[in-house]
Amino acid sequence: MTMTKTVTKTMSCLSAFQKAVAVCAISAALLGCVGIDIDTQFTRDEELHAAIIDQSEDRFLEIDPLYISDEVKQYIDAYIGPRDGTVARVDKLQDLLYGEEFLNTQYSSEQTHTAMEAFYAREGNCLSVMNLYVAMARYAGLDANFQTVDVQPSWDRRGDLLVLSQHINASGRISATRDYIVDFTPEILLQQLTSKIVSDRSARSLYFNNLGVEELIDGNIEEALIYFKNALFLNEESSIAWNNIGSTYTRLGNKKLAEYSYQLAFSLDDSNATSINNLARFYRRAGDYALAREYEKAIERFNDRNPYYHFAQGSIAFGNEDFDLARQSSVRLKQEEPDFYLALTAVYTRLGDEVEAQRYSDTAGSILAMYDNIYQPSNEKVKIIDSTTILRKSSPGISIFAPGSRTNRRRSN
Repeated sequence: MTMTKTVTKTMSCLSAFQKAVAVCAISAALLGCVGIDIDTQFTRDEELHAAIIDQSEDRFLEIDPLYISDEVKQYIDAYIGPRDGTVARVDKLQDLLYGEEFLNTQYSSEQTHTAMEAFYAREGNCLSVMNLYVAMARYAGLDANFQTVDVQPSWDRRGDLLVLSQHINASGRISATRDYIVDFTPEILLQQLTSKIVSDRSARSLYFNNLGVEELIDGNIEEALIYFKNALFLNEESSIAWNNIGSTYTRLGNKKLAEYSYQLAFSLDDSNATSINNLARFYRRAGDYALAREYEKAIERFNDRNPYYHFAQGSIAFGNEDFDLARQSSVRLKQEEPDFYLALTAVYTRLGDEVEAQRYSDTAGSILAMYDNIYQPSNEKVKIIDSTTILRKSSPGISIFAPGSRTNRRRSN
């Protein structure tokens, strides 16, 4: 039996999500404090830890994902003038990156680029393009930072690897009360205000994590190991990188380091379903079926109380035109998710129950009106947030709007 190891890559590719529901646990990223109920009895082992993080400096100092050349700076200066205000700079930077008459940057999930590589390729995944965006924005005098964002999980099978894609975008401060958010993705689903600013060092760690995943997919195990080690050197608290290096050690046949890495990944993030999934497979492959089943049951319990798991099951049933099953799978709602209610609207419409369809449609509309602070999909890649609307508990939400007419010409995400 082929053992599927799960690795995590920071990008955005949401179209493949449903493919892996039957074979892999759904990520807990959107569930907040809800974790997986299992005691791994993990204790940190300094000897094993030192064997994995065995370097005293960044091994790739010659690589700067945020470097931009004089050519790029001249490209910016030719369009963004010294008298342009902050909002105008944000707006014009969108033109430079995404406008058809400029770079017309396209989405591609295949490879992670530095800023310069993305500039010349005119394509990239979300981390690649955010490298370019942050570098260009800072040169243009804008405040710009990387931020991770919780999104509906996305999976993609690559050989015997199941790749979980996570998401990163950029944000910055315009004034004391206004921020902007820049996203670059084909589609963002079920995404709320779950963003978290991360340091350049953490973003650099994610860059090398991605390079490691790409080498692992290509079967270059030793190269992948070097990249993952560097990612962990840069951010020792990266649950993602620990899980991935565990998958690498599994391929290398180093059971002790693989088990330790998976366990440490979960100790750092008890919602890391991929690490528990990998541990279940690890123990089953080792012949410890009782322990493997214990981990599998933990995933089953987690999925049972995971509304996104039931949403995914319902989506699959709907796609198979099993509308009764879709309705049953969609019953467990997370109350503030309008997409869940919209899914039920579609189910009841297909079942011919117009009254129930309208009821769920009205509920979704009410939630969208009440929680205007939900970060919704948009045809615009840049949004400006007025933070004065979220200072009180009674506030109706955040006001989000496009900064200028130019963005209306840009292609859809």
